Amino acid sequence: MNILIVLFALGLLIFIAYRGFSVILFAPICALLAVFLTDPMLVSPAYLTIFMEKLAGFVKLYFPVFMLGAIFGKLIELSGFSKSIVSSVVKLIGAKRAMLSIVIVCSILTYGGVSLFVVVFAVYPFAAEMFRQVNIPKRLIPGTIALGAFTFTMDSLPGTPQIQNIIPTSFFRTTTWAAPWMGTVGALFIFVAGMAYLEFRRRQAAAAGEGYSDRLIRGLENEPEPFEHEKLPNPILAISPLILVFVLNALFTHVIPDLYGSTYDFILGTGKPTPIDIGKVKAIWAVQGALLIGVLSVVAFALKPIRGKFAEGSKLAVAGSLLATMNTASEYGFGGIIAALPGFALVAHFLEKIPNPLINEAITVTVLAGITGSASGGMSIALAAMAETFIANAQAAGIPLEVLHRVAAMASGGMDTLPHNGAVITLLAVTGLTHRDSYRDIFAVTIIKTTAVFVAIGFFYLTGIY
Repeated sequence: MNILIVLFALGLLIFIAYRGFSVILFAPICALLAVFLTDPMLVSPAYLTIFMEKLAGFVKLYFPVFMLGAIFGKLIELSGFSKSIVSSVVKLIGAKRAMLSIVIVCSILTYGGVSLFVVVFAVYPFAAEMFRQVNIPKRLIPGTIALGAFTFTMDSLPGTPQIQNIIPTSFFRTTTWAAPWMGTVGALFIFVAGMAYLEFRRRQAAAAGEGYSDRLIRGLENEPEPFEHEKLPNPILAISPLILVFVLNALFTHVIPDLYGSTYDFILGTGKPTPIDIGKVKAIWAVQGALLIGVLSVVAFALKPIRGKFAEGSKLAVAGSLLATMNTASEYGFGGIIAALPGFALVAHFLEKIPNPLINEAITVTVLAGITGSASGGMSIALAAMAETFIANAQAAGIPLEVLHRVAAMASGGMDTLPHNGAVITLLAVTGLTHRDSYRDIFAVTIIKTTAVFVAIGFFYLTGIY
């Protein structure tokens, strides 16, 4: 019965998210319904001491990253830098290689610190124009954007400033550069296998005589205006803030521990000292500092084009970051309550029976990411509930914590893109397509991404390199 209560709460949240209702509203309702079915007396205490504390803790740690990432991405868009980067990549690779061009553009933007959601909005108009010119079916656009933005640059490549690569740092006291060789091997596998799949789908459509607008459930919707070839910023100038964020993230990761030590007693005025564990926050602080300077660099390089749009653009960015933070924080609070239920203890006990510690972690994280429909939410739930177990098992097997970090990050971006995933729903809405049109290709990319975790694990065991 206890396991059924857990499954019921999870299934209800999946159904509600799939139907498009707010996770911020319904995550606590689903969680507290599970508590009510377990013991009605515990509803209010569970909400106050578990749900809200988990939610507030997540916001405290990660909201600045969400906000700075959203503002940075918005300024990259308003300045015309994103258009310049896209146009330069298209010229370099060629419009006929439309899929490869879009994947590379998405990867450059996400690895440079632009929010995944911002990338979808920024790249779609160019993808539509290119696919239309070479007559590639529009229904293949979501899978192409997903491969470039939601996979190897989100959590595999070392140093990526995306939230999925930051969350493990506070549990394992690692940095965003953890296990660089494992991440790179996994990223190469995803890129090669993903491009091979997309090219297979393109050739399959071409052999069937399918064009840009054929076989769409609702016909053409949300078609962008034709691309205007206006004067764009110099591509070297356009990409420089992304490079700056990348370099500063690496620099700050090493400098912060030297400045603050392993712990730091924070004292303001005559207040009592507050000890801060630098190991848990150094990666978060490094990304925040890099993104802040990235924002200032865009303002400095492109003050004229963004001056009149900054007020409205920053409002939209902050609103979007608040929504993204609260969605994930609500799922984190939901996971905290689910992890405290008797039924979850039985599920955790079953997962613990998987003998290999890395396979155990990978399956646990990707399953919970799939259930919640959120890479960051599912990983947060898994690590909050089982990080100590993962660490103990890894230390017993002589596995470095950096390896745990990379496996958790990569696994979170696996099965998270089930149909109820917020990024999937946003991607389809922006492109004007349906799940029936395009989800098959998104799911195929998801399978490749999930497989890559086990490729990286195999690489570690075969070589001992991480």
